[in-house]
Amino acid sequence: MPETVTAAMVVIGDEILSGRTKDKNVGHLADIMTAIGIDLKEVRIVPDEEDEIVAAVNALRSRYAYVFTTGGIGPTHDDITADSIAKAFGVPCDYDAAALAMMQEAYSKRGLEMTAARKRMARMPVGAKHIRNPISTAPGFQVENVYVMAGVPSIFQAMLDNVVPTLRTGQKLLSTTVHCPHGEGAVAEALAAIQKAHPDTIIGSYPKSFDGKFSTDLVIRSRSAEALAAAEAEVAAMVAGIGKAA
Repeated sequence: MPETVTAAMVVIGDEILSGRTKDKNVGHLADIMTAIGIDLKEVRIVPDEEDEIVAAVNALRSRYAYVFTTGGIGPTHDDITADSIAKAFGVPCDYDAAALAMMQEAYSKRGLEMTAARKRMARMPVGAKHIRNPISTAPGFQVENVYVMAGVPSIFQAMLDNVVPTLRTGQKLLSTTVHCPHGEGAVAEALAAIQKAHPDTIIGSYPKSFDGKFSTDLVIRSRSAEALAAAEAEVAAMVAGIGKAA
């Protein structure tokens, strides 16, 4: 059986925690990780505070195969992610010569000045590898199993596209859905028993409401096609046996 590969995410930014900015990156990363067979196991949202970023990154990078961060690598004073990642790994944070040259060329072509603020986006932990940014040039970076990317969704997605081909992937999680025309209360007890009888599956229930009527989507996931089919058959039989009263 192929190995299980795990990942975690750190979303960095006071604007996320205050609600001024609505996160769009968690869902995108989750979709991509599921599609390539990596289990996204944990997401943490932390403020623009060095100690919080360092603590989160250090806790997760030793626990999971990959850690992805978003936010805090821009040109303003509160963009402290690069310094924080450097501190987490115990290395200096400095201007990267290749990043500076790349950005200088891009700004020159656009007739823009390479200001001190823009130069900040070329700072990264010494020894870090670049993550290509095809949209706004300033690269993200990788230190060991930590991938540091922009918070702007379009840039994050473009950077992630360049990261994905380099990742070690595991066996993909198979999934099937059994629709139940009743509310969760009608299936909870029986569903728990089915889950216990099929430990190689993950069974979730997702309630819906339309026009005053409740229903539930019962989603079964497994890395084994045989285990998935067996659990699906039991769930379908359970749903078929429920009376009309929800």
